[in-house]
Amino acid sequence: MTHYLAGKLHSPLIISNFAGRHHRSPPPPPPPTAASTMKRCRKEESTRIKSTVEPVDIEDISFRGKEIQKIRESLLEWYDENRRDLPWRRISNGGNDVGVEEREKRAYAVWVSEVMLQQTRVQTVVDYFNRWMGKWPTIHHLAQASIEEVNEMWAGLGYYRRARFLLEGAQMVVEGGGEFPKTATDLEMVRGIGKYTAGAIASIAFDEAVPVVDGNVIRVITRLKAISANPKNAATVKNIWKLARQLVDPLRPGDFNQAIMELGATACSVTSPSCSTCPVSHQCQALSLSRKQESVQVTDYPMKVAKAKPRHDFSAVSVVEIVDEGSQSKSRYLLVKRPDEGLLAGLWEFPSVLLVGEADLASRRKAIDSFLKQSFGIDTKKSCKVVSREEVGECVHVFTHIRLKMYIELLILQLTEGGMNCLHKKQESSTMKWKFVDDKALSTLGLTSGVRKVCTMVEKFKQSGPNSVPVKTRKKKKDPNRAVKSELLTKD
Repeated sequence: MTHYLAGKLHSPLIISNFAGRHHRSPPPPPPPTAASTMKRCRKEESTRIKSTVEPVDIEDISFRGKEIQKIRESLLEWYDENRRDLPWRRISNGGNDVGVEEREKRAYAVWVSEVMLQQTRVQTVVDYFNRWMGKWPTIHHLAQASIEEVNEMWAGLGYYRRARFLLEGAQMVVEGGGEFPKTATDLEMVRGIGKYTAGAIASIAFDEAVPVVDGNVIRVITRLKAISANPKNAATVKNIWKLARQLVDPLRPGDFNQAIMELGATACSVTSPSCSTCPVSHQCQALSLSRKQESVQVTDYPMKVAKAKPRHDFSAVSVVEIVDEGSQSKSRYLLVKRPDEGLLAGLWEFPSVLLVGEADLASRRKAIDSFLKQSFGIDTKKSCKVVSREEVGECVHVFTHIRLKMYIELLILQLTEGGMNCLHKKQESSTMKWKFVDDKALSTLGLTSGVRKVCTMVEKFKQSGPNSVPVKTRKKKKDPNRAVKSELLTKD
């Protein structure tokens, strides 16, 4: 595929040469009218403007010697004056004359911060980073942690695979001898460390002259070179890595990489770039084009790519509260651990069932009852007494690619002695893990933001003092022909 600058696509001229062949000449064109003449003039003017931008294959784009030097000097000078004071930079900017232990401490801090910053705002990350480093100041401390502790510390940041990879990566390094890899190539061998993170650690902590490419860097480079090719395309990304490699300052690789990322995060923003204060505005081809052509704007770069529409899922969530007879002061909540692979792997949640589209109340309860019986041996008609069962409400939680609508109920049960025995037997024989927690443990447990939403809704529901009617007094008409609109599915 051939990519062109400034979004202007020019078809190549194709000339066919049929030597010695005779063919009939085409009839002469009709005389031009006034309208056609005006149209032709407008087209020629448009062609003249477009011709100011020559089509260039992205693979032929590169930075040149003087240009590279000027960008390095301008960007580093700007960074020295404007860098944000961030906790991980205080650890990683202690000078080069330090020992191995100090460099590894830098590497660990850079690793944790870069993983946290993926898909998360800097302002949010600062507090999480400080708490994390306070609990696990070195890679050796982290390697001794449990996944439950790590998830609890990570709760609210989202993308929980990042936390699991951090733990598994730390354990891998420690088990391999405890020495932190020092090159980007070796770092990529560590569980959960990709090309970008490896480049960040190697350049910032160990001064290796390797590039980094994230969304901020892509934005800066595509504007510097007015690259309109699809930034998600593999060939485009590969060439942007090549361009980034050309720019890295060999004397200050870590500072340069932080500088170009800082520029993209602040002055060269997505929608409101501050071109008047940009240190590399004189080298910016997108800015130059925007001044020559009214139809071109700096924000046209990089190309806007349509996002895939999120999948719409529906879930019935049952907050199961177990109470002792005659008292609800010692109530406990049933939590289920998700599978170790897939969405929200290894995290705790309330019992829930994915539904096939929208479902009415009876269908949702039937699905939940079936799940409780199959998974825990809890039979709402035999092994327990249903104190109350109330609809709490609906809640929407949005993941990157899923829009999940949750129907939430509060199910308060008293288990009989036989019910408790059945529950314990089920736990011994089942691969599914679950546990009971009280209010205090629930408030401190590392739960996802989606589960926290459910907790908040239930708490407000209880405080509002609903007129709960014991389920046993409700009379329902049995309808054998009622269609069940939900079924048990395995979550991603």
